[in-house]
Amino acid sequence: MPPSPLHIRLMLPAEVPLAVDWAAGEGWNPGLEDAGPFAAADPDGFLIGTIDGEPVATISLVGAGPAFGFLGFYIVAPAFRGRGHGLAIWNAALARRPFTTIGLDGVVDQQPSYRKSGFVLVHRNVRYGGRVDPAALLTMDGAVAGGLGSAAALPAPGGGVILAVDAALAPAVIAYDRPFYPADRSAFLSAWLAPTATRQGLALVRDGAVVGYGVARRCRTGAKIGPLFADDEAGAEALFRALAGRFPEGDIFLDPPEPHAAATALARRFGLSPVFETARMYRGPAPDLPLARTYGITTFELG
Repeated sequence: MPPSPLHIRLMLPAEVPLAVDWAAGEGWNPGLEDAGPFAAADPDGFLIGTIDGEPVATISLVGAGPAFGFLGFYIVAPAFRGRGHGLAIWNAALARRPFTTIGLDGVVDQQPSYRKSGFVLVHRNVRYGGRVDPAALLTMDGAVAGGLGSAAALPAPGGGVILAVDAALAPAVIAYDRPFYPADRSAFLSAWLAPTATRQGLALVRDGAVVGYGVARRCRTGAKIGPLFADDEAGAEALFRALAGRFPEGDIFLDPPEPHAAATALARRFGLSPVFETARMYRGPAPDLPLARTYGITTFELG
């Protein structure tokens, strides 16, 4: 009897956590509450492949406007690999959403496969991780062991102040973020910046203007900072200290773009070491993003 065909359809919002769980199984270490913001980014951006109702493959191609999409969650369940299901869902995703430019963060050894689909390497992103000396951390309430702490202001270099991102500050942070992504991603950011028990955004404000921000979130292992954007290195370091201070009890992970030497130097300065890397690739015109102010990308899954 021939095997049942692969059925590819839109993933339901309630199924997005399955893709996150599979990503965890592949060692990508997603955040504990990533599924909600990921689904909010683009409800039509996630596909699932099933056989006789059983999920066997996932992929996302999340759009931010009509011209740009980011590809992620390209996973086939181990028991179903080697049967063409990955290529089938890959082709389905690219065919249904022909964005002008598509980006991805792929594992390095899959670059030849991505090139066959027209993707070109732009740079590597290197994940740094490890324990940070608690004495080097800052928290909003002044106590290193305070977890998410209070929402009090924290003095920062250059006369600035670090503030917890709340509903009042979020619009300014979203406006600051705009140059760092090829298209408007305010739907995603509105969910990403909303504080939860495991995720918190902090912004650096000088003279009433946002000049940097970052988000820290608890992950399956330790905590991850992403993004980490700042106008200067001193601001990035102050934000890193405060964000890492939210989760002082485990490893901290940061994903800087390799071409930004100051970003990788910041990670090493806090005792972090390379643990993983991806190839940032684009099909179509590559966007001109401000890598010199990018100290940590947002996610490997959505860019």
